[in-house]
Amino acid sequence: MDLYQHFREEEYPFIDQVLSWRDHVETRYEMKITDFLHPREQKIFRTIIGNDENLQLSFFGGWDQAERKRAILAPFYQTIQESSYEVDLLEATYPQKFVTIEHPDVLGAFLSAGIKRKKIGDIVINDNQVQILVARDITAYLLANITSIKKARVQFEQVPIQNRIVPQESWQEKITTCSSLRLDVVLKEIYQLSRKQALTYIQKGLVKVNFQTVEQPSFVVEADDLLSVRGKGRASIADVQGYTKKGKIRISYEKLL
Repeated sequence: MDLYQHFREEEYPFIDQVLSWRDHVETRYEMKITDFLHPREQKIFRTIIGNDENLQLSFFGGWDQAERKRAILAPFYQTIQESSYEVDLLEATYPQKFVTIEHPDVLGAFLSAGIKRKKIGDIVINDNQVQILVARDITAYLLANITSIKKARVQFEQVPIQNRIVPQESWQEKITTCSSLRLDVVLKEIYQLSRKQALTYIQKGLVKVNFQTVEQPSFVVEADDLLSVRGKGRASIADVQGYTKKGKIRISYEKLL
């Protein structure tokens, strides 16, 4: 059976990467630590490794509900601990009274410093605190070079993982039906848009699926896809439940309130 037929064409390079990691572990008998993976990549990784009794696959992102996590693939007999993931938790405070900092501001500051997105995990902002989980090999660079976010001066410091802030996010579960799983159709139902509005958002590059901008209205959505529409928030496809008696497709999803 062709492994690739179960995935999207744009995911083939990541599948090749996973197969390379598996070969590395099987031939060298040593664990492999990945960069931070988003949920879709985590699902692909799990699917490929499956129930291989000779291997163990685990993920860590700082907190149970983290979106982005580092993965470790290792021989079944090796011990994997929290320290094995080689991550550090960085924290900074800012003067909330004078400036408002949001997720894109923090991410922008890190990317502007030359840091690749795959090197950092989830970003959590709570009151005047910012926390971000990072790969340990860039910790020293970040501490020395990230000194401002937006218009606020900040100084990050390393803190114990146990001090992590639990994100106060609220997701609402819903069920809807769609005439198809085309991206424009699904957006129309989830975000209560007209078909024309959904098309406009997509064509203007304001829609992401699994953190990648998608500009094709005919893109087919699948279970576990994470959708985001600029200015409208995020939604996660939980399950595609099949057809109704009227021939529509029933999907369950969660929307971030």
